[in-house]
Amino acid sequence: MARVEFHNPQYDVTDNDVLYEDNHLIAINKRAGDIVQVDDTGDESLDEKVKKYIAKKYNKPNGAFLGVVHRLDRPVSGVIMFAKTSKALERMNALFKGREVHKTYLAVVRNRPVPESGNLVHWLIKNPQKNVTKAHDHEVTGSMRSELNYKLIGELNGYYLIEVDPITGRPHQIRVQLSTLNCPIVGDNKYGYPRGSLKKSICLHARRIQFIHPIKKEPVDIYAKLPQDGFWDKFESLAHIAKT
Repeated sequence: MARVEFHNPQYDVTDNDVLYEDNHLIAINKRAGDIVQVDDTGDESLDEKVKKYIAKKYNKPNGAFLGVVHRLDRPVSGVIMFAKTSKALERMNALFKGREVHKTYLAVVRNRPVPESGNLVHWLIKNPQKNVTKAHDHEVTGSMRSELNYKLIGELNGYYLIEVDPITGRPHQIRVQLSTLNCPIVGDNKYGYPRGSLKKSICLHARRIQFIHPIKKEPVDIYAKLPQDGFWDKFESLAHIAKT
């Protein structure tokens, strides 16, 4: 499979990108195409951009601490959390490990899912050389059990908006599991959509994240607006149905 080259324009994180911030945590509305942590492409990573934002905002000439709590695939947009202290990082890691963080995604597909709602369980194996995950209907050596719930929200111009609630968090999980329904995500030619996006993005958006704050012990509920790219915008009314 040919290597995908991403166009990663350089930009600075601003207040407009921040969905939530306190002394312990910061949430960013990630743009499709951003890599969360540095890799062999050499592109500036989102965590480095957020570090620079914090250092500039709070006048920290020696830089700022930032811990990566979880990740989103490069072509995926939406809410992503970072920890601003080591204490918050440790406790957020514990929340994720204990499955005490609820995440909701929105996906646009071309085929109507059958059935229109349900629970999917597969055993996934990722090939790190090809960066592709394969789904199995039964447990195989080296596989990880993966589970999600999904439901159809609505249809617009021959495209279908699906809400996905992952119960586990595996590499490429939503992408490969939806493809088993014959519902590859729009733009995701790695998992069966007939063509890729010219923007090197796919129509998968991390819409919402909910958890109990690890320090304040208060409920946190964060939404990320849909990308304003001329396509996602059209689903705003359907996305509002999902939000309610």
